[in-house]
Amino acid sequence: MKTAAIESENASYPRSRVLSDLAELVKARLTLLVLLTTAVGFYLGAPRPIDYRALFHVVFGTAAAAAGAAAMNQWWERSVDARMRRTRTRPVPAGRMRSRNALMLGTILSIFGVIYLAWFCHPLSAVLAALTIVIYIFAYTPVKRISTGNTALGAVPGAIPPLIGWAAARGTLGVGAWSLFAIVFLWQLPHFFAIAWMYRDDYVQAGFRMISSNDRGGERSASQSVFFCILLLVVAGLPAFVEVTTAIYLPIELALSGAFIAVAMRFLRTRTPTDARRLFLISIIYLPLLLGALVLTKV
Repeated sequence: MKTAAIESENASYPRSRVLSDLAELVKARLTLLVLLTTAVGFYLGAPRPIDYRALFHVVFGTAAAAAGAAAMNQWWERSVDARMRRTRTRPVPAGRMRSRNALMLGTILSIFGVIYLAWFCHPLSAVLAALTIVIYIFAYTPVKRISTGNTALGAVPGAIPPLIGWAAARGTLGVGAWSLFAIVFLWQLPHFFAIAWMYRDDYVQAGFRMISSNDRGGERSASQSVFFCILLLVVAGLPAFVEVTTAIYLPIELALSGAFIAVAMRFLRTRTPTDARRLFLISIIYLPLLLGALVLTKV
């Protein structure tokens, strides 16, 4: 009986490892954020009553497309990931998954996601999903080794998901949709500047061109973070002025954005890894809270 229990434990370990590797391959946490912004874009763009079946379709299709793009990205960067401490344990560079399997899975998921969105949602949402994949894989990924502008370029596909949701709800893109795009775009910049500075040595070793590469003291990364946090405070208020939300949204947005700016300014004053991590953590807290305020104050 004891032997059977041991054999059962040994048999279950590979299965759990496979599931863990698949989750890491498709960047499950990042994909979850993509789905959140997609769902909020749909909800804010949809007329009442909300069609929750349509919401499911756009979230499911976007999930497949985002997971596929993440898998293809890891296939493309497998040799670079092997040189970075924070990525060398990923399934492909660690040798737990064949690179061709990662590419095949990523390609299938991406194509399936785009076709699903075109069939069950709206052709515009499918076009936007395809555009996201193309920019992420064929523009952002190679540019990371060429120009420090890669962070801003990478923020474009990261900000398209709310447009996908809005397009699925309305079939068009209005000012409200673009205000959501601008919010998510700007939010990503201080978020990734903090990450890039914390892991600057890793990025240099991998050959990535980041603004943190020649910023040992952190002044450039911190000042850029403060600038974009201030810009975000202004832009994040737009939904209230284009009749996406009620006026109640404004004081909530100002409080959240003010806290974000305060942490960024602390990073600028101290320029320590601790405060860079604090900026990264508050960025993770900020976006869901802001999205929640948008949903709760929808017109």
